[in-house]
Amino acid sequence: MIADPQDIECRFQQWLGKLAGPPLILGHFDADGLSAVAILARSIPGSEVRLVGKGETPWTPSVRAELEQRRPAAIIATDLGVREGDILPGTPTCLIDHHVPTGLPGDALVLSGNGCEPEPTSALMAWWACRSPEPLLWLAALGLIGDMAEDAGFPELAAAQARYGKTALRNAVSLVNAPRRTASADASPALALLMKCDSPKELLSGTHPETAQLHAAKEEVKAEMEVARRVAPKVRGEVALIPLDSACQIHPLIAQQWRTRLRDKVVIAANKAYRPGWVHFAARTGAGHDLIRFFAERRPDGADSEYGSGHKAASGGALRIPEWNRFVADLGFPEEQIA
Repeated sequence: MIADPQDIECRFQQWLGKLAGPPLILGHFDADGLSAVAILARSIPGSEVRLVGKGETPWTPSVRAELEQRRPAAIIATDLGVREGDILPGTPTCLIDHHVPTGLPGDALVLSGNGCEPEPTSALMAWWACRSPEPLLWLAALGLIGDMAEDAGFPELAAAQARYGKTALRNAVSLVNAPRRTASADASPALALLMKCDSPKELLSGTHPETAQLHAAKEEVKAEMEVARRVAPKVRGEVALIPLDSACQIHPLIAQQWRTRLRDKVVIAANKAYRPGWVHFAARTGAGHDLIRFFAERRPDGADSEYGSGHKAASGGALRIPEWNRFVADLGFPEEQIA
């Protein structure tokens, strides 16, 4: 299946034209999600933004309670998955996403890139949907590079690289991704830069104070990574488990690094200190495993919508400690249960 930019634009503009007021934009805090949010917010007058935090999704009870209090005219959720149920019943909702759907999101309009070849990211689809002007093309490119690397196969990426430079775009992605991996997971400085900058070079220049905050975030994560790299994986059968103990979101980075060294394994980096009461884990594989199926077949009783989402080759999630203990014991690592 090939993504159709004109169809995405048409469906979104029709939906937008029926709204009684400006939407609230909910977004993920990585480079793709932040770029999608910035494109939407800069293109839709009067819109407001709410980034998710640690352990939050639009479907979690705490976020639902907040939304019920705010009562927005409409909701756009981007790069946050496609899951079961309405985010806020009775509220017009649009999901812009490219992850593997795990349920039917009520009556929401779903603009999904999942299953397309090549696969458009949330930021690129937001750019298509909003009829965004050329000056915002670099934001779409950040999302593509952040999620799909630099050879995603889209003419929009090639055009952005020619205009802004591959190095500047790559460095901007690295910087924008940094704060969401810190212990506070506060990506608001990154979003602030994406909202006011007109190019990746401006973002990197240091003209704005938020750039220094992003560099500080990179240093915090770098220090935690130095410790985590020294943790040896435990290998049993087809699984390599890497136990981590960090308040920073380093588990996806560690899983990705070990994937290239353990190509025939399902590599799971599990972090018990990222959020109190939970174990957050990231899985990567280079052996052709379908990670969505892998986790579905091993789903422990009590796991919620935070478990087993993502892509076939890049998945993960979070489990409360009791569910984690059952899961990791069944996986063959009973010593990694948490008391």
